[in-house]
Amino acid sequence: MKRVSLHTLGCRLNQAETAVLESRLRRDGYDVVEFGQPTDLLVVNTCSVTDEAERTCRYVIRKTLKHSPEAFVAVTGCYAQTGVRELRTIPGIDLIVGNQFKWDLPSFLPAPQALKKHPAAEVLHTRTIDREDFSVPDVGEPDSTRALLKVQDGCDVMCSFCLIPFARGRERSRLPDDVFREAAILADGGYQELVLTGVNVGRYNHGGTDLVGLIDRLEAVAGIRRIRISSIEPTTVTDALIERMASSSKLCPYLHIPLQSGDDAILRAMNRPYQVRDFTALIERALAAIPGLGLGTDLMVGFPGESDGAFRHTVELAERLPFAYFHVFTYSKRPGTAAAKFSGEVPVQAARQRAKALADLSRRKRLAFAESSIGSTVPVLFESGTVDGFRLGTTAHFLKVGVVSSDDLTNQLHPVRITGASDRWAVGHFATAGPTERKKALL
Repeated sequence: MKRVSLHTLGCRLNQAETAVLESRLRRDGYDVVEFGQPTDLLVVNTCSVTDEAERTCRYVIRKTLKHSPEAFVAVTGCYAQTGVRELRTIPGIDLIVGNQFKWDLPSFLPAPQALKKHPAAEVLHTRTIDREDFSVPDVGEPDSTRALLKVQDGCDVMCSFCLIPFARGRERSRLPDDVFREAAILADGGYQELVLTGVNVGRYNHGGTDLVGLIDRLEAVAGIRRIRISSIEPTTVTDALIERMASSSKLCPYLHIPLQSGDDAILRAMNRPYQVRDFTALIERALAAIPGLGLGTDLMVGFPGESDGAFRHTVELAERLPFAYFHVFTYSKRPGTAAAKFSGEVPVQAARQRAKALADLSRRKRLAFAESSIGSTVPVLFESGTVDGFRLGTTAHFLKVGVVSSDDLTNQLHPVRITGASDRWAVGHFATAGPTERKKALL
C-alpha cells in the first residue's frame, strides 16, 4: 500500500476537513502514517491567518522532502487559496488545490501506483468560491474523543486584519440533514462529544434553522452526551443561545468569544462590529445565566496604532473579565487586507513584550480557573494516552483534568473529584470506583 501523511495547520475547521480527506484517502487504498514518517504522499491543509502559518507550511514541505524526496506533495486550504502565486515557486509541490475544490482533492491525485513528482505544480484554483449552502462528501475519523463537526463556512465580516473572507468566501451553511447524517454516524462510532465548527459558526442558518435550532435537533441524536460550540463571534451569541445553554443537559457551558482588543479605537480600526461595553454586557449576561460557564477568548497585540494606553485597556479588561484562558496572537500584516495600508506600525520588540504579558496573564487565569473547581466533583471525558503520567480529559466547561490510573480511559466519562490545580490542568481522583476497582469488586 502507498503511504499518505496529512498535516493540518490552523483552526479546528481545518482539522475537521483534514479528517474527512483522511477518511477518503483510506478508502482509496492509502495507508495513513504519522506526519514525520517516510511517506509517498503528503497532503498539507494550510492556514493563512499569519505569515508564521505560511512559513510553517513551507517548513513542513521541506522537512518531508528531506526524508521522502520522491513524495508527491499536495497543498490545499487557505494558503492555497490566497498564496497560490508564492506556492507555485516552492520546489517540491506537485498539486495546489484551492478551497473551492478541497473536497475533490483525492480525485485530482494520480492513482496510488502512479504517484510521481511533477516538473511543475498543477493548480486547481478559482478566485471566487460558491456561496451555496453545502454538504460534506464523507465522514471523518477524528483522532480525539471530541469529534469535530463542520456546520458552516465563510465569513461576511470584513475585519481589516483578516484574509479569511478571501480564503474561505462568503457565509454559507451546511444542509441540516447532512449535519445529522454525520452526527449519527459519529455517535454510532462511539463518539460522545460533538464540537460544532465553522468560520463564523454563530451565523449558521439554512431554511430558517439557525444554530439554536440545529443544536435542538442534534441533542436528539442517540449516544451524543455533549455538544460544544467552537469559537463564536460576540455579535452572534444571542439571548436564545444563552438560554439554551443554561437549560440544556448536553450543550456544554462553554463559550470561546474573540475579543481581539479591549480598546474601542483599535476595535474600530479592526472593523470589529462591537464596542468594549457591548462585549462586557454580553459576558455579564452569559455569566448570570449559565452556571459554571467556561470562558475563553482571542487577543491580538501589535495592531497598527496600538499605543501603550490601548494595550493597557486590553490588559485591564482581560484581568477584569473571568476568562479561563486567552489565545494570544501578534498582528501579522496580510497583503490584500485594509490594515496592510495602515500607518502606526508597532515595533516588533514591543509587540513581543505585549504578547508575553498577556500569555503570562493567561497562565494565571488558567490556574485560577482550575483552582475554582477544587473540592467539586465533575464528569470528565478522557482522551487516549498519558502525559507526564496523567490520564487527561476535559469537563463540559472545558477544564482539563488529569488523574493517575493504570487503566486505558479513552473515550470514557467518569466523575472526578478535583483535589489540586496547576496552570496546565487540574488534578483529581475518581469520585467512584475506577475501572480496575469495579472489576475487582465483581470477582
